[in-house]
Amino acid sequence: MKKKCLECGAEIIGRIDKKFCSDYCRNAYHNKVNKDSKNLIRNINNRLRKNYRILDGFELKDGKTRTTRTRLLDKGFDFDFITNLYTTKKGTTYYFVYDLGYLPLDNDYYMIVKRE
Repeated sequence: MKKKCLECGAEIIGRIDKKFCSDYCRNAYHNKVNKDSKNLIRNINNRLRKNYRILDGFELKDGKTRTTRTRLLDKGFDFDFITNLYTTKKGTTYYFVYDLGYLPLDNDYYMIVKRE
């Protein structure tokens, strides 16, 4: 009994446990299978990556700097997408995207910090 490629149906030559005739067919098959389930994850990761790049674009002095909400929004920052929160003993909450975070201050200012 000859095995057929799960993607294109071509006859498989080689190892007995082989499922695909080539790397192309293997990748195409898995991309097709995982496309719908990973679309939401891919979109969220893209937004997190964009937020990280925006925060990383600010020059930090002593691990922090200040900016305005308007500047962040103009660069395309989305305040709905963060990776974690950090609350200090005093009750101050920092919003982090990986190791870069921001702290809302008065008058629509934000302090951007980097966790070491």
